[in-house]
Amino acid sequence: MLKVENVSKLYRSGAFGGKKTRVIHDVDFEVKPGEVVSLIGESGSGKTTVGRMILRLTSVSEGRITFDGEDISTLKGPSLKAYYRRVQGVFQDPFSSFNPIFKVGRVFRTLRREFLADLDDAAFATRLTGALNAVGLEVAALDKYPHQMSGGQLQRLLIARALVLDIRLLIADEIISMLDASTRIDVLNLLGDLKQRGLSIIFVTHDLALGNYISDRIVILQKGAIVEMGATEAVFGDPQHAYTRGLISAVPQLHRRWSDAELKDLGLVADTARAGGRLVAYRENHAVRVYF
Repeated sequence: MLKVENVSKLYRSGAFGGKKTRVIHDVDFEVKPGEVVSLIGESGSGKTTVGRMILRLTSVSEGRITFDGEDISTLKGPSLKAYYRRVQGVFQDPFSSFNPIFKVGRVFRTLRREFLADLDDAAFATRLTGALNAVGLEVAALDKYPHQMSGGQLQRLLIARALVLDIRLLIADEIISMLDASTRIDVLNLLGDLKQRGLSIIFVTHDLALGNYISDRIVILQKGAIVEMGATEAVFGDPQHAYTRGLISAVPQLHRRWSDAELKDLGLVADTARAGGRLVAYRENHAVRVYF
């Protein structure tokens, strides 16, 4: 369905744009129908940039991205609008996706005007009600302002917005990082339900536990390049790359403390300080704080 083929992204800098910085390096993977693929890596690894290129929010410098065999970079006008009826994204901060001076229902009226103008009132109302019910919301929620709703409710509205279009692929970019623990599981279970209905999902996250929970396949990114990729059980059960092993080792284990030796295994220098029940380990100009 979706193929990302040897894709790279370069940015120009300098007075005349003479300096080129490559932030994505020959990324190559595919997403099959009904499959959840997680892009995992630390901040700055290129996860979001890859998602933005799939959504045509950022251009591709090298390589190509195809959907059902069609190069998405060639899409314009009606064909691009048709692409967005099949592929949509939901991002990290749900509050920034809504204008605070308008009720949230305005998003769906805009959606209808731009994408579903051919539907009559009854057909659109049926589709809208079904999408809202699928994410656990009632139509009455559309009459509220963004500040009257929780982050979890707004995130569900954004997922419902995508469902109204009968999409086939959802780019979920850190969609639960701003939600509290009680709401996270609801959104994850919702994504699981959507997968059962045949929706494909690219799940962008830095949280290995979440990737393990929801994914069929894992793509590990480091500094814009894929270092490991495969079935979730294979990648987490027997990681082959040192970076993947480091990520897994860095997951906090509540049943035991981190010893100095374990910190060294993560590549942290031995200069550590303990004070007030807190361990601080320094690596270059960064500090990792582990609270006990």
